Amino acid sequence: METSRQPVDRWLFPRPEGLYCAAGGFYIDPSRPVARAVITHGHSDHARRGHGHVLATAETLSIMRIRLGDDHAGATQVMRFGEVLRIGDVDLSFHPAGHVLGSAQICLSHAGRKVVVSGDYKRARDPTCAPFEVQRCDLFVTEATFGLPVFRHEPAASEVNRLLSSLEQRTGRTHLLGVYGLGKCQRMLALVREAGYKAPVYLHGALYNMTEFYQSLGFDFGELRSASEAPENDLAGALVMCPPSALTDRWSRRFGDPVRAAASGWMRVRARARQRGADLPLIVSDHADWPELLQTIGETQAEEIWVTHGREDALLHQIGKMGLNGRALSLVGFEDEAD
Repeated sequence: METSRQPVDRWLFPRPEGLYCAAGGFYIDPSRPVARAVITHGHSDHARRGHGHVLATAETLSIMRIRLGDDHAGATQVMRFGEVLRIGDVDLSFHPAGHVLGSAQICLSHAGRKVVVSGDYKRARDPTCAPFEVQRCDLFVTEATFGLPVFRHEPAASEVNRLLSSLEQRTGRTHLLGVYGLGKCQRMLALVREAGYKAPVYLHGALYNMTEFYQSLGFDFGELRSASEAPENDLAGALVMCPPSALTDRWSRRFGDPVRAAASGWMRVRARARQRGADLPLIVSDHADWPELLQTIGETQAEEIWVTHGREDALLHQIGKMGLNGRALSLVGFEDEAD
C-alpha cells in the first residue's frame, strides 16, 4: 500500500504543547495540560500536572503523585516495559532509558515506520534504575543535554572515590553534597555505600520523601539521618546531602566551614562549578555524554535523527557527518532539573 512507508512527520510532529502523535491522539512529555499524555519519567520538566489521562510506568506515576499530588491527572494508566499497547493506529511500547527510576524510551510503530523517543537517558551504570536498552528503529528522537564534544563524563565510581578521599583527608569538615532530589540523590547514596562508606549520611529535609519512596521499593541506603535535627558535633566530618540550591543559602551556614561538593555533568564546566559554589565538583551525570550520544545513535541504526532539546547544533553537525538526516525540533520547556 502507498501508506505502508508514510513519512513520520505526517503523524509525529511538534506543537506548542509538545511532541504530538496524531495517529494515536497523544503527546509525549507535553509542557502544557493535554487530554492524553505519555510521560517518559518523573522529572518536573517532563512530568506536569493537569493532563486528562497519563500513561507511564508504575514508578513514574508514583513519583508524579508524590511530587504533584494525588489529583495531578484526571486518570492514569500503568505501562510495563516491553508491553505493547494499541492507541488509535499506533503500537506503543516502553523500554528502559537508564535515566532515573521508572524512566522509559517510547517506541511507536505506525505506517511501516518505527520511531523511538528517548526521553532523557544515560548509558552509564546506575544501581537505582533499569539500564538503557537499545531499540533499533527508523527514526530516533534523542535528547542532547550534553551534546557538545567537551562533555565526556568521568566514571561515577572514580568521582565517588574523590568524595570519600576528601572525607578521609578533611576529617573535621562537614561535606555538603548538592544533589537533585529525584535520581541523583539516591544514585549517590547507593554508590557511596557500594564504595564502602558505612557512616550515617545526613539528608536535607527536601530529599526525604523521594528517598523514602525508593526505600519502600527495597533499596537499601544504609543509615540515614535528618541534617536539621542532628547535633552540630555529629555533623563535623559527616556527609550531608542537600539540594544544589542549599549549598550557598542560609541553611548551609550552620555547618561552619564545610566542603561544598556538587554532583552533576555540568561540573565539567568551571563556570558552572563556581556558580554552584562547589569546592569539590563531581562529574556524575544522569544524561548521556557526547561519546554516548554518538554511540547510541549508531546502535539504533536509525537513518533519521531528531533532537528534542539541549545542545542541538553540534550534534546535528555530527549527525550529518555520519551520513544521517538530522532535524532540530526546538521543543521548549525542558531544563536541566534532572542533572
